[in-house]
Amino acid sequence: MKKPELLIPAGSLEVLKTAVNFGADAVYIGGEAFGLRAKAKNFSPEDMAEGIAYAHDRGVKVYVTANILAHNGDLEAASDYFMELKHLKTKDGRPVPPDALIISDPGLFMIAKRVCPEIELHISTQANSTNYETWLFWWNLGAKRVVSARELSLAELKKIRSHIPSDMEIESFVHGAMCISYSGRCLLSNYFTGRDANRGACTHPCRWKYAVMEESRPGEYLPVYENERGTFIFNSKDLCMLEHIPDLLDAGIDSFKIEGRMKTALYVATVARTYRKAIDDCLESEEKYRANMDWYHREISRCTYRQFTTGFYYGKPNEESQIYDSNTYQSDAVYLGTVYETDHKGRARIEQRNKFCVGDMIEIMKPDGRNVACQVLQIQDDQEEKMESAPHPKQELWLTLSETAETGDLLRTIVEKETDE
Repeated sequence: MKKPELLIPAGSLEVLKTAVNFGADAVYIGGEAFGLRAKAKNFSPEDMAEGIAYAHDRGVKVYVTANILAHNGDLEAASDYFMELKHLKTKDGRPVPPDALIISDPGLFMIAKRVCPEIELHISTQANSTNYETWLFWWNLGAKRVVSARELSLAELKKIRSHIPSDMEIESFVHGAMCISYSGRCLLSNYFTGRDANRGACTHPCRWKYAVMEESRPGEYLPVYENERGTFIFNSKDLCMLEHIPDLLDAGIDSFKIEGRMKTALYVATVARTYRKAIDDCLESEEKYRANMDWYHREISRCTYRQFTTGFYYGKPNEESQIYDSNTYQSDAVYLGTVYETDHKGRARIEQRNKFCVGDMIEIMKPDGRNVACQVLQIQDDQEEKMESAPHPKQELWLTLSETAETGDLLRTIVEKETDE
């Protein structure tokens, strides 16, 4: 079978480097304009150039999202933005244009095609592509790839694959948050807060807690039930296709996409490394892949998640695909920081993200799949003053650990689950 691309999200330069180090074949990012994650850190032109250079030097592609639904006032600025991406350079003058632009709006597509014809154009899931004629429409306009609508089944994707050119690509989400609206087109945020989800400012009101009240009975909240037509609750479980890699391969999907440009480095490292191993194991042999399923499940639970579902891949979701008693995420691990330097003393330098103390048992998460348990023997600040704990977020620290950490490793603590025993 053809090896699929593993496409990982990144909301900052730190996370992009993590995605590259932990197994991504490609990374998708947003610039400071025209992307649908306005609240993400996103990338300045300087960070974007550095990130693309870092990825390209390691054989990894970078795609830039420009998938808002544009208004008239956006068009002139979009032309300037695409021109800026076309001529993106590193500080030393090295040209580093992105490998592709991800676009949903036909107007922006035509502008990008005119301004930077040498950059591949990919069609965003926001374009609601649900049939092979739509794929062919975009292909004939010059698109290289279409990101499938999340409402498609594997059977539908397989049929699309059989009706489009062999060198046209299908990209599909395989993991992450599911939107309650059709292919992410939602007006709830705009209605409640004035912030338009279709222009990158979603406040995620689908995760808020709701009740039903009949207008003649003020203050009397009614229970909400399911019926044979489906569910009417907003809070979807997260998509996870780890158990179904063979079916994704059989459907002819070219790029396995992970959702989450708002996520932390720990989330990205965990998901990238887990899916990297699952894909590689499956391509080696399905027996090896099945034998390692417990490891995949254990690892994927160590980043934030909201229970799991297979979405629309095996038919329309039922009442089991929703969550009714909570809108919070779960996680079995806490992110402490990424090692970005080591010294001759064997110390590791990090930018701290969550509190930990001298004497704590933590885990070194390595890109090759190993998890190394170790103890924090010493903490020093950037003046080399000793500290008993690290309570201040983003403080730069030197750590002496009982095991060796290397540049690019992540540090985390494992949260032990309570049992009934």
